[in-house]
Order: sequence, then C-alpha cells, then structure tokens
Amino acid sequence: MRLIRLGDETSTVGVDVRAALASWGRGEGVVGGIGLIGCQPPDCPEPVDAIVILPRGLLVIVGVDLPDPAMRLDAPVNGQWKVDGWPLVRADGAVNPASEAVQAATAVVTRLQAQGAEPMLVGTVIAVGPYVSRVTQPTTDLARGIRILHPEPTTLLTAARELAVYEGRVSPRRANAILAALAPKQPPFSDEELASEGFTESAGAGLAAASTLLIPRVTEQAPRQPAAPKPVTKRLGWLPVTAVLLVGLLIITGIIVAIAAAGDEPQATEGPKTSVSVAQQASQVVDGVAYTPKGKVEDTDCPARAFGDMQVWLQANRCASLTRSRYESTAGNEAIAVLVADLTFQDVATAEAFLKLAIAPGTGSITDPAAQGTPWPDGRKPIFDSAAYQAKQTGSVVRIVQVIWLNKATTPDDPALLAAATRSLNLPA
Repeated sequence: MRLIRLGDETSTVGVDVRAALASWGRGEGVVGGIGLIGCQPPDCPEPVDAIVILPRGLLVIVGVDLPDPAMRLDAPVNGQWKVDGWPLVRADGAVNPASEAVQAATAVVTRLQAQGAEPMLVGTVIAVGPYVSRVTQPTTDLARGIRILHPEPTTLLTAARELAVYEGRVSPRRANAILAALAPKQPPFSDEELASEGFTESAGAGLAAASTLLIPRVTEQAPRQPAAPKPVTKRLGWLPVTAVLLVGLLIITGIIVAIAAAGDEPQATEGPKTSVSVAQQASQVVDGVAYTPKGKVEDTDCPARAFGDMQVWLQANRCASLTRSRYESTAGNEAIAVLVADLTFQDVATAEAFLKLAIAPGTGSITDPAAQGTPWPDGRKPIFDSAAYQAKQTGSVVRIVQVIWLNKATTPDDPALLAAATRSLNLPA
C-alpha cells in the first residue's frame, strides 16, 4: 500500500485510518493498492479522510467523531444512530452522520463517470471513533457496500476484502486513469511501481502458458510416427507382393482406428462459453415505456459473473446458463440504464432456492458485462453499485433486474427506480 498525503485528515479518527493503512506496508503482501489521504477530488463538495484504490475495487473512507467512546453503536444509514442505547444527538439536528459519507462516495462515483473511467466496484467505509467495540448494521446497508467500523488494521482489511471483489485485477493503465481522475495534480506511477502494488494486466501469463502447453504435444508427435520404409529396390525384391499389400493395409487400418478413436473422445472437458451480441435489436415496449437494447451476453459460467453469497451459492448449485441483457430507457423524463440477468436452472426447485437467496439483503448480485471487458455502446459507462434491484421467478428461470440513473447519482431505495425495476421484470426474454 502506497500512501500519498494530499491534505489533512478531516476528522480526529482519520489519524487512526492513516495508521491502519500504513500498517499494511508497501507492496501487495497484505492487500496492495494506493491510499490517497485527505483527498478532495474535483467536483466533490468536501474532502474525505482517504480514498483507497485497490487492485480489485475502490474504497471511500469517511471519518466520524463520536462524542465519547462506546461499547455498542447501532448505525442504520437511513435511521437514528444509537450509542449504547442512547440516541446520537448532533447540533445540526441530523439523526446520523452517514448521509455525508454516502454523498461523498456518490460524488466520487460521479467524478469517475464524468472522467470516463472504466466501471469498478466502489465501497463506502465510515470510520467511527474515538473507540467503538461493536457496530450493528442492517443487512440492507451491508448489501449496498457500506461498512461502519472502528478503524484498525484488521477491521479495515476485512472491509477491503469484502468490498473490493472486482472480478479482474485493475491494470496499471486503469489505475493511473483513476488516480488522474481523483487527484489530477498527482503524477502517474510507472507500470513497475503499480505492478508491485498488485495492479496487473487481466490477461496475464496464465493464458499464454496454457496455449504453449499445446505446442510440444504437436511437435513431439511427428518423430514418433513410424517412418515409411525407404524405397530400396533390393529389399523389395525379397518381399512377396502380398506381404507389401498386407503391410499397407495394416497402416491404413491403424490410421482409420486412430481417427475414429479421436472422434469418440468425450467432450465433457470443454470449458464454459461466452457469446456476445451487440447487433441492433428491435426496441421493446413495456407498459407504454420504450426500451432500447444495448447488447446481450450469454454465459455458461454463472459463478464467475456473480459476487458475494450469490457467487458461493452458484458454485455449489450450478445454473445451466446466464443471459445478461442491457437496455437504455426512461423513468419519468430521466434516462436510465437497465441490466437484466436471466439465470436458467435444471429444475424449478433449484430456481426457487436461488430466488430466496437473491431477494435476501446483502447476498450479492450479478455483474455488468463491462466488468469482463464488454463495454456499453455509445461510450456509456454506467456503474450498478447502488442500483435499484428486483427479482422474480418464472419456472426454472430467475430474473434479476438492476436499474440506475444515467445522468445523476443513484440510490437503491429511489422510488422511481424501484418502479422502473419492477416494470423491467416484464421485458421479453
């Protein structure tokens, strides 16, 4: 973890945040990444204690100073905070300090979108001090990627590992692009410096090694094939014609058997497939609202396209296929982006079990294909971290819908977006 001090901490507990991040040390031995201390990105109203760019995600850390140390903190994002059972009272009348932290994280996401940074997972950490023994959060807040904790090396590390779960590692180029968006005056790092912090190209040596393994098998087989006898006239004179024909027949038969055996090899070892379609499709209309298709991606590796508890469940209960369809539409007069994921299972019972998990708070979701390198057309880069969410089951198929605003900040409990997500459940398959 490379720490860059851009300004002072915005809270007293911010000192503990910096100390916890510093304890992870340089390099990717613990988690890697870049920590921007006292960072105020352009277009963001207030500075924050830290923004941490990790190889698999980004954390916005906002410090909150409580009046006194506490044994227990009940901390809902949208409700009254209670310290050891007593309501937290602030001079400005706010029932909790979480709204400022969420606004700060939203401003960071908006900044990244405005600068054209590629989508990645953004988590929010609210660091409370001077000391809290135990924090209680609603599961709905945990599902939104929000963690409230007293900053210690272990608690921050746990939050980083839970929230920074982007499927592929961020490349050095992308890391510098994010750094430039958040801290324009900070010079970029070299590829070697970023690689030492865990930022590597997604397509690394693994694929190359797998490909080169096939080369020796092809080249080594040639010498093992029996060489045809040299046409020496003197030796042929000793062999009867029938013997020559018999040898030729045996060679031909061996070739035929080898070809047949190769054709009968089982195909079960074939890996998951991905099919991407960005061809222009006909617009859809649901309840009088038009939807413009923006591409479809079909997969057979469902766990790789999920995160959180949902990914773990899919690893143990494989689905037959996953189709992710993307649309642009409107809610009222505002533009929205819609991600529809259809998961097909072997039977209705498995689909019912998955739906119970999918509708439970804090169990993860399905990623946008942009996370696997299939960008949206027209240069759009929607980020679904705080999307409004709905799910339903039809037979052996479970549909998950995520909806966000395209031109302004999104919250998962936005009534207009929830209505749009419910309506989008009825899009044709």
